[in-house]
Amino acid sequence: MAAYNKADLERRMHGAVEALKHDLAGLRTGRASTTLLDPVTVEVYGAHMPINQVATVSAPEPRMLHVQVWDRSNVGPVDKAIRSAGLGLNPIVDGQNLRLPIPDLTEERRKELAKLAGQYAEKARVAARNVRRDGMDALKTDEKKGEIGEDERKRRETDVQKLTDSTIAEIDGAASAKEKEILGK
Repeated sequence: MAAYNKADLERRMHGAVEALKHDLAGLRTGRASTTLLDPVTVEVYGAHMPINQVATVSAPEPRMLHVQVWDRSNVGPVDKAIRSAGLGLNPIVDGQNLRLPIPDLTEERRKELAKLAGQYAEKARVAARNVRRDGMDALKTDEKKGEIGEDERKRRETDVQKLTDSTIAEIDGAASAKEKEILGK
């Protein structure tokens, strides 16, 4: 059986793009996003739990997050977890609800976040190039085994290169859009 599998290469390249989009979603842009609290874990019932397992997180306004804690006894631990998460957020406790105003980002912090977005994009580009290399190696192996001819190998290598180019273009587009959003341009 041939080692080259186009569908597998497409799936892996798509995975690199999806991973990048997930990483970029976690970057703060000055607008409220419920994904901002994804890394927060709360110590309740003797265990560490993601915040979305003890409360409902919503973004009712562009500059405000709202956390509705289900169990009144967990309000304190949720407040403490958000404050100690290093996100620069200070919750305002209101009964079983916490309001989190999203502060403006400083210019320096915006530049750091834009740089981080660039690093995420480079990681995704490297992943795409690794998938390309695997595909090219598989084609050479197939040719050596005599399963495909030289012309077929060259035609498929062109396909792999086109797939790589389109994936990297998608990565660059996602990263530059996020950088513009962070820098407010």
